[in-house]
Amino acid sequence: MNPVRKQRLILVVAVLVGLAIAVGLMFYALRQNINLFYTPQQIAAGEAPLNTQMRVGGLVKAGTVVRDQESLDVQFVLTDGKGAFTVHYQGILPDLFREGQGIVANGTLISNTRFEAEEVLAKHDETYMPPEVQDALEKAGHPGAQKDSE
Repeated sequence: MNPVRKQRLILVVAVLVGLAIAVGLMFYALRQNINLFYTPQQIAAGEAPLNTQMRVGGLVKAGTVVRDQESLDVQFVLTDGKGAFTVHYQGILPDLFREGQGIVANGTLISNTRFEAEEVLAKHDETYMPPEVQDALEKAGHPGAQKDSE
């Protein structure tokens, strides 16, 4: 083989190996940082993996918010009309958080009935519903699922 061609072939192979390593490292890093979205119905059905970072969304069930008087611990039930589970959160809830409204929580699913939230996000006005929560409520046939007028 011609020395010039051999050099080019080695260069092309080296570039391809380097590219493959870079893509592999990128996918490895992203795998650890992906937060998938699950609905209460999916969690109750056991479709969500346990002890994994994820986002969950639904409506805060009326009458289920329990606040610890001596700490910032709060627990409430999140539902979409077909499934429900308890969310435990330690911290200050958003000002717009209330019963009956749509929220999205980031955290870890401990069991099919318990979710440990690290962050709770509430809708920002009376008509907005996070798109994931809106879709989940519509699929579950929940009466609180209405489309935004915007």
